[in-house]
Amino acid sequence: MSLDKISVVRSSLLDVEVDAIVNAANVMMRGGGGIDGRIHMAAGMKMLWELCKVAPRGCKTGEVVATPGFKLKQPWVIHTPGPVWKGGSKGEPELLANCYRNSMIKAGEIGVKSIGFCSISTGVYGYPLEQAAPIAIEAVVSQIHLVDEVVFAMFGEREFEVFSAELERHRRS
Repeated sequence: MSLDKISVVRSSLLDVEVDAIVNAANVMMRGGGGIDGRIHMAAGMKMLWELCKVAPRGCKTGEVVATPGFKLKQPWVIHTPGPVWKGGSKGEPELLANCYRNSMIKAGEIGVKSIGFCSISTGVYGYPLEQAAPIAIEAVVSQIHLVDEVVFAMFGEREFEVFSAELERHRRS
């Protein structure tokens, strides 16, 4: 069953053993706060230089660009800007789904077999966690044939609990 390829772990995204991690970036693609800042700091300046080349004008919300991981243990980073929550009626659900779906498609294009996600847009961008988790799981499941393994690395306890419960709900249905 394809859901057997998906797991939720309580971990930093930087610690998971996968071929690629998905960076919850901003549209400028130049580093920022949260996991984006930690990824940039750990990867080194070459990541910023590469992003200036592959995304000279940034990247639209829901779209993706890939770079090498440079100093990270993961060979690849797929960068995607998530939507800022504005109440849910400004296209946020589809934009969030695009972040996950397009990241999976990019993973397939670059030959990635295992991919790690954080909870995109649920931090400072304010997307409600309980609404984001089903969108994330559904979008990943829709493209699961492209990879061998998906790891949702949830740093916070609440994120871990919500994503774990959502994955379990999918397994039961």
